[in-house]
Amino acid sequence: MSLAPLRLLSALAVIVLAASAPCVFAQTGLQVEPLANGVSVTGGGTTLQITALRDDVLRVRESHGSENHDAPLPEDASWAVLPAARTASVAVTPESDGFQTHELRVRISPDLRITVSDLAGKILQSDSRPAEWHGTAFHVYKQKYGDSHFFGLGDKPGPLDRAGEAFVMWNTDSFGWQESTDPIYKSIPYFIDDREGRALGVLFDNTWRTFFDFGKEVPDQYSFGAPNGPLDYYLMYGPDPKHVVETYAWLTGPTPLPPMWTLGFQQSRYSYYPQSQVMEIADRLRKNRIPADAIYLDIDYQDHNRPFTVDKQRFPHFAQMIHELAEKNFHVVAITDLHIAKLPNAGYAPYDSGMAGDHFVKNPDGSVYTGIVWPGPSVFPDFTQKITRQWWGTLYKGFVDDGVSGFWNDMNEPAVFTYPSKTMPDDVQHRIDEPGFKPRTAIHLEIHNVYGMENSRATHDGLLALRPNQRPFVLTRASYAGGQRYAATWTGDNSSTWNHLRMTVSQILNLGLSGFAMSGADVGGFAGSPSPDLLTRWLQLAAFQPIDRDHAAKGTRPHEPWVDGQMHEDIRRRFIDERYRLMPYLYTVAEEMSRTGLPIDRPLFLEFPHATSDGHPIDLDAGNEFLLGPDLLIAPAPSPSEVGDYEVNLPPGIWYDYWTGQQLGRRTQTVTRDLEQRDAAQPNKPLLITPKLAELPVYVREGTILPIAPLTQSTSEKPIGPLTLRVYAGDDCHGDIYLDDGKTFDYRSGQFFRQHFTCEVTADHHLVVHIAASQGSFVPWWSELRIEAMGWTPSAKELTTPTAKTPLRQEGNAWTATVAAPHVAAAMDLTLE
Repeated sequence: MSLAPLRLLSALAVIVLAASAPCVFAQTGLQVEPLANGVSVTGGGTTLQITALRDDVLRVRESHGSENHDAPLPEDASWAVLPAARTASVAVTPESDGFQTHELRVRISPDLRITVSDLAGKILQSDSRPAEWHGTAFHVYKQKYGDSHFFGLGDKPGPLDRAGEAFVMWNTDSFGWQESTDPIYKSIPYFIDDREGRALGVLFDNTWRTFFDFGKEVPDQYSFGAPNGPLDYYLMYGPDPKHVVETYAWLTGPTPLPPMWTLGFQQSRYSYYPQSQVMEIADRLRKNRIPADAIYLDIDYQDHNRPFTVDKQRFPHFAQMIHELAEKNFHVVAITDLHIAKLPNAGYAPYDSGMAGDHFVKNPDGSVYTGIVWPGPSVFPDFTQKITRQWWGTLYKGFVDDGVSGFWNDMNEPAVFTYPSKTMPDDVQHRIDEPGFKPRTAIHLEIHNVYGMENSRATHDGLLALRPNQRPFVLTRASYAGGQRYAATWTGDNSSTWNHLRMTVSQILNLGLSGFAMSGADVGGFAGSPSPDLLTRWLQLAAFQPIDRDHAAKGTRPHEPWVDGQMHEDIRRRFIDERYRLMPYLYTVAEEMSRTGLPIDRPLFLEFPHATSDGHPIDLDAGNEFLLGPDLLIAPAPSPSEVGDYEVNLPPGIWYDYWTGQQLGRRTQTVTRDLEQRDAAQPNKPLLITPKLAELPVYVREGTILPIAPLTQSTSEKPIGPLTLRVYAGDDCHGDIYLDDGKTFDYRSGQFFRQHFTCEVTADHHLVVHIAASQGSFVPWWSELRIEAMGWTPSAKELTTPTAKTPLRQEGNAWTATVAAPHVAAAMDLTLE
């Protein structure tokens, strides 16, 4: 901002908001217009508008022209924010220097600095200086405190907490990225500011090359900005971080419910070929009884790497292979990169139809842009046109008809081999022709960060058009905020190192906080060859992460679970087996994700926001621990290559060892950073873990009722045996199970099964498990319930149902019994005594 507007604004001590017509302050040149849902302030070339979408959601927009010419706010359109959320509105109460909602107070200073506080006066965000403009470029500056913590920005490498770091948003093909590499594949300009137990989400909705500094340059200030585009950001108040995550899902959309098979183990490599090798991998997985649901085909299945083709020499019976794999309960995911080989007059249908429909991006002179990628000279679809996305979707018809289940959109940053920038030139032309946007031409600098998202959107929508009642599965490497509506993702071309295994946790957690709840990392590391121990450790960890895909680069040693001998194979199988036993819980958590936006893998502070005495996130004391859903805590070593003991710092409450059922005692005090105080309080002492290759510590919090299934070799198999309800007696005891056909959208018309469980220990020391009436018309697979009760000791040693009594048996730390479970809507109580 220039000094002249500041001199004009500095004379304004108080902004007086009228409830009627706009006020004009002639002596300052400042106009204040009260809005039903906020306020607009104009003067000295600057327009600032702050509106309330909900009582806990604000939108801030600002534009700047020159001292004598005000600039209108830019076009009100977004690739990220859902139209219903972006246009939502609540009435506000005007005040002398801003306005109030039922949850927030907004104040504007004479020099247009914004302060947002809760109604108790606690400051949630405050500008440290006015927004600065330099032509089209701008920067926003906010006050940062010593106890400020920042989470989000997707899968940027590095620690979970972004405080003290700086980042660039520019989707980049970063093969073999390292901890200090920035940028990498995705641009998700959203973060959570957490301080003193209060959380505020910030989405900076600008698709250009944006910048974030969380106190790296100036320790008491954080900032974000861009060289062009709109100054447009959203503030989402918690106060707890879980509410912020849910609000972000309201703003940009949740991750949709995935097909159940995508939660199974997935085997991949660059590349499995010829056709016989693909079948060998499938047969070996089944022979060795390693549960699996998917096999991936990388680019070598294609004819000369040309998307939407099949190499008939390597895969002479492609459709038959897909059919035979389906009979073995394997789903196939095929890569379909977005670059289309430039092959005029060669009978290559994607190029011919794309040229005929004018679907490719262009150079400034109007010619079709050409860049070098895997097929050689290639052209690139113009995904900012709705009609182009529809054309792209039709290209999948042959593969869908053949039975391919999912599609993998890689190289969509977009990656181009020709230039040091690894992408297309800045001035390539994109034609925006999209509902909600004014038709216009934009240069690549504006579209680059959303290009991969719109590629995955085109794939997702195309699959829906081809099979309207089948849930699509799309895996994308590049995306933008809101891209979770269309595709799952992974952390890109990581490396086979212990450090990359360690970083997997923080990357997946930050992806989940940033909307991408269905995510994973290439198990074993893509670039390089993992040692046997590293691959074993990685397969253990991935069993508790949303996407469990074992993937490797060309030229590396094999990554399959059996490659390092029987000992390693047995350990790896055990953890994959456990993932499949936990499938009822995992699928239930995924269904919650699809409604609320809450991630599958969660940082501890999401469920335990007040676990520490001073309000700092407990994760900062907890190494690499994370939660799978609300109830399972996974505690890998913070430095997995080390062999020495490490601490596990559990949140307050009673916890149980998942593997043994052993109760670990009550932690009655919150965690403190004062080590002497911590060690003096015996209940607060961390657990000391000695790493063992065959073990990964997993804990269950008290009050959990965990649904567990008999082991299957794929999610397509019907489990044989009872559904186990593992009851960890304690306060607020509850659990849920959700089930549907795992494939279609029939659940939207009521064809699902949902049931809620609670438990209590009565005054006469009976453990009563309350099974609520079920919801939905879907009939689940089980006819019996097996109860495993932990943390409670019976006297009579029997379980009573409304119709029978069954003896309880002690198995380790659990008391067990199996009873009939008729599928009726009526509730039922099970009494253990």
